[in-house]
Amino acid sequence: MQKKSASNAKERVNYSVPPVVRAIKVLRHIAAGNPVANQAQAARAIGINRTTLLRLLHTLEAEGLIESLPDSGNFVLGAGVMELAGRKISSLDVAQIASPVLARLAARLGLSCHLAVLDGREVLYVVRQAPNVPLVSNVQVGTRLPAHAATMGRAILAHMPWDEVKERFRGRQLQAVTPKTATTLAELARQLDHDRAAGISDSSSYYETGIDAIAAPIFDHTGKVIAAINVSGPERAFLTHKGRRKEIAGALMEAAREICQRMGYAGASDAPARSAGLEKSEATAHATRPI
Repeated sequence: MQKKSASNAKERVNYSVPPVVRAIKVLRHIAAGNPVANQAQAARAIGINRTTLLRLLHTLEAEGLIESLPDSGNFVLGAGVMELAGRKISSLDVAQIASPVLARLAARLGLSCHLAVLDGREVLYVVRQAPNVPLVSNVQVGTRLPAHAATMGRAILAHMPWDEVKERFRGRQLQAVTPKTATTLAELARQLDHDRAAGISDSSSYYETGIDAIAAPIFDHTGKVIAAINVSGPERAFLTHKGRRKEIAGALMEAAREICQRMGYAGASDAPARSAGLEKSEATAHATRPI
């Protein structure tokens, strides 16, 4: 067993890419506040040759990962590193921030609440909060659904640049989950236009027969859409009394605004900005919802 483990470790080491390893060493050297003005000395400290160090410094600077300090020959980490770190932190923060908000929402409505992020052409569920009642959603964290067919996917896509959406689905067949699923880019565009105008993505037996869901987008401090939240459950739970669907959508939008605000979004008071469907009765909303 020890020989096998050693062999596996060796195989993992062999997958490393030496130039990338050297670049990371240079970044760590600079991040620790170490000088590189004396390139021969810095190269020895990092464990690479001087020519390699010079090339890596130029490359990392060109990519925005380091910035030169005027008249010193030294460098500090650049905005590119901060951007990458910020995106990572943001992706972690949104789940942490959303979780207690969704827990309160689930308890308030008696319905399951989720948060998902876009991963390629799918939405990945990263938070699930369910009330202690029967007939809640059984969708688990880690579940992936096609973005074009799921409410949270639509909520995210609706607030992305259309060129980016087109590129994401270029050359790909939009598979129909139900007869209501958009199967062409033209159909998807019309659907996303409707969702963007409404501020929410609404579904009645859209992804699964007998299951309704309403989703809203989540924006970060830059105004970029980074996730979506939804409320889902049996169709009858959305129709228990007159105004129930409007009540659910309103509570969802309040939760979305709170999460956006905590993420530092300056327009949080307007996000989601609109909800055309909320001003219609349940019967009218069912008749006019995009199919």
